[in-house]
Amino acid sequence: MTSRVTLISAAMSRSLREARFDDGCPLDATAADRARSAAGLLPGSDRVMASPTVRCRETAAALGLEPVCAPELAALDMGRWRGRTLDEVAAAEPDAVARWLADPASAPHGGESVCALGDRVAAWLAEAARWSGRTVAVVEPEIVRAVAVRVLDAPGPAFWRLDVPPLTATELSGRSGRWNLRLGQPLAHVAGQGRTG
Repeated sequence: MTSRVTLISAAMSRSLREARFDDGCPLDATAADRARSAAGLLPGSDRVMASPTVRCRETAAALGLEPVCAPELAALDMGRWRGRTLDEVAAAEPDAVARWLADPASAPHGGESVCALGDRVAAWLAEAARWSGRTVAVVEPEIVRAVAVRVLDAPGPAFWRLDVPPLTATELSGRSGRWNLRLGQPLAHVAGQGRTG
């Protein structure tokens, strides 16, 4: 049995544009319009999921999807840094930021480490490998990055080297827990591959 998963990175928000750790900010009007213009471009699916963040839920709605909220696909918990920009935190806590960026197991903000996020995503992938058909999930960029690192068995610091543009699709297909990966396709390209589940 082959499982297929399409991860859609959420549309732009003010927080993402400002490099601000998620603060529950909604999509901006332009991003919502871009997502609406992509509605109907996704292939058919057997299940639709979304990260519980406002941005992911609003992106899914703009795409015309009715997802189930998937807490296991939640954004990286940034603890006391939530709502602050990376520059603000780096100015206030330079040693903590340096440690966080150098060591994926570090969580100086009191939230979740990148390694813990990777473990959470790996558990979700193990479950997804047992599903038949296609799954579409609207997620934050760090979920896509954590998936790529796990699927490729890359070293933890590779997480920081991956860019995930808004409103792109990352596709996984596999069986027996072995995944193939196609990164960052524009949604129009995904639509060109057919809409059947």
